Amino acid sequence: MAKDVLVTADKINKRKKLNKLAKKTSLILLVILTLVFIILSLIYKGGKFVITLDPNSDLETSLALYENSEDKEAKRRLFADEMPFMDNISIKWLPKDIDNEKDGSHNGENYIAYTFYLENNGKETVNYWYEVIIDDVIKNVDEAIRIMIFRDGESTVYAKLNSVTNKPEEDTTPFYESRVKNSESTAVLEERKNFTPGDVDKFTIVVWLEGDDPDCVNAIIGGEIKMHMNIREEHLYNDKEEKDEENESKNVLDEDDVDENEE
Repeated sequence: MAKDVLVTADKINKRKKLNKLAKKTSLILLVILTLVFIILSLIYKGGKFVITLDPNSDLETSLALYENSEDKEAKRRLFADEMPFMDNISIKWLPKDIDNEKDGSHNGENYIAYTFYLENNGKETVNYWYEVIIDDVIKNVDEAIRIMIFRDGESTVYAKLNSVTNKPEEDTTPFYESRVKNSESTAVLEERKNFTPGDVDKFTIVVWLEGDDPDCVNAIIGGEIKMHMNIREEHLYNDKEEKDEENESKNVLDEDDVDENEE
């Protein structure tokens, strides 16, 4: 009888230890899952489409970025309204005059739309580049995404190459990463030349899931994507300034030659 009592007590102790271990494990898993959820929420749910003027904040720029043509409050960053859910649609469903609807965010049913302006407030003519970077993708949703960029009324639609044929989707320009090596995650990279003082370029960015894309399949349901746009400038120098720089460089080289000869 005593033996049976001892066996039973031993089983109870083991059960208690297992219960404690299970509770600790569950608590640890809960903490991990909570942290993962918070991180993903910060990355995706809180992540809006951002347009940034020259990532280097210390760089002096002659470009002014604003979202209201009547109130030209220049900013270094503009934020488009996010869309928590997006179903697939056709480009044919987009408003015909979408780039002239309004300034700032004007999202519609299942698409993001944002209009802003870039002005040369300086005294020099510059070139500038605009690029769209895909920061992260879940469930390959980028296979069916479309990015349409209007610049002064002229539109271009960008998309990934067809995953089967490796050819451009109909009526689209392939993502830059598909055309140039070592440019992973760069969807768009374009140059605007000879942006003279006083010039204003109007942009409208439209993003949607193209339902007619062969890669728009059930497997991407629940997928997410995060992207942003950068704008950076490069100054153009006139012939006199270039010659002065060349002469200055030549003088430095000549002085080095003289020093070497003296030695």
